[in-house]
Amino acid sequence: MTTSKVTSIFRLFKQAIKGEQQDYTKLSIDRAIFLLSIPMILEMIMESLFAVVDVYWVSQLNDNDAVATVGLTESLLTIIYSIGIGLSMGATAMVARRVGEKDIKSAQLAAMQSIYFGIGISIVITFIGIFFSESLLRWMGASQSLIDNHSGYTKWMLTGNLTILMLFLINAIFRGAGDASLAMRSLWVANILNIALGPIFIFGVGPIPRLGVEGAAIATTIGRGCGVLFQLYYLLSGKGVIKINLKSLAIRWDIIIRLFKVSAGGTGQFLIASASWIFLVRILSTFGSTAVAGYTIAIRLIVFAILPAWGMANAAATLVGQNLGAGFPDRAEKSVWRAAFLNMIFLGIVTIIFLLFARPLLQLFTDDVNVLQNGILALQVICLGYIFYAYGMVISQSFNGAGDTRTPTLINFFGFWLFQIPLAYSLAILAGVGTTGVYAAISIAESAIAVVGIIIFRKGAWKAVKI
Repeated sequence: MTTSKVTSIFRLFKQAIKGEQQDYTKLSIDRAIFLLSIPMILEMIMESLFAVVDVYWVSQLNDNDAVATVGLTESLLTIIYSIGIGLSMGATAMVARRVGEKDIKSAQLAAMQSIYFGIGISIVITFIGIFFSESLLRWMGASQSLIDNHSGYTKWMLTGNLTILMLFLINAIFRGAGDASLAMRSLWVANILNIALGPIFIFGVGPIPRLGVEGAAIATTIGRGCGVLFQLYYLLSGKGVIKINLKSLAIRWDIIIRLFKVSAGGTGQFLIASASWIFLVRILSTFGSTAVAGYTIAIRLIVFAILPAWGMANAAATLVGQNLGAGFPDRAEKSVWRAAFLNMIFLGIVTIIFLLFARPLLQLFTDDVNVLQNGILALQVICLGYIFYAYGMVISQSFNGAGDTRTPTLINFFGFWLFQIPLAYSLAILAGVGTTGVYAAISIAESAIAVVGIIIFRKGAWKAVKI
């Protein structure tokens, strides 16, 4: 690579981080993908780093029940993540389409309605967290000892759901407008604080007592809350494309209804996937806390790799929305295939790393032989589907970016509920394969879902969706 080429790439990298406003419907596709995906990837890397660091500190408590509590609670939180991601899809699609049409005022109005929507849902989830945290853990198969000692973690995480939903929603608004660097900065603020506060609240420093695994939840809520304040500062200060002013504060039920229709499919597809993950953890819990603990550590490493890949998928979704709004459907499709190819290269490299270095990676978190063995199996078997998943996640997000949330919802329903869950139960319980059967079902189902998504995407019906 010549010096001039390296200099050009470095200049583009700085431009992506700085977040200069661009018309992504006119830039070259590679340049547009680069400028959008770099801040999104860095944003997701920080989110991934937090997930790994968080479970590392909890694992230092030398309490398998504490690690299992994180795993069980994360399974419950996937429902909240599903709602947040679903609403985010609706917000990104609607804002991106309006920005592509050069109708910034309508984009701002749509952004505010999505925030109202998120606040309303958060109130309901908070009520559930306050009164039903212990019951939910018991339903997930947790032991009474785990519930008695660690349910505070679950309660904190569920009642702090507003910070989760707002981070998802407002960052989706930034991405839809092409302000990917703002989304990156807000998550960096949230997660840097989270990483710094985690050990302080978990182990206790000075006047702060040792709070154990509950301290991890408190640190997370504080960190995410500060990230939301950072987001609101930019929305109110008018420094980005989307600016919240008095005119955009009006409640518009017609927009909320349209947003609900677009988001319902997105929420549905991820609720389906989340419910599947909950059932998978429920199956794993029959093999004891060591199985859940091993899976929990492995899944954090898996997330560490997957989230940056989602950055590429989110970039594709933004390009699809803006190019469809500008009337360039063929350019939207080319953007998707290019992003998917680049994503495949990245996850292919990750697959090789996980296959070769699973043991030393997991030994950073635990020296328990049983936990370690379960984690190695999970990491190595699940990553076998990464090559397919690289394409699948970009294709799925591209449907959503076009506003066609119904198609991936149906794919997820058949792929997860009618295929993955029965396959996992059959392999793990009926066939007696054990935890490996669950991990194999994940890899097989994700690969099958990706193949089906690609076939449907090629037919092109998503290009005609109106929102």
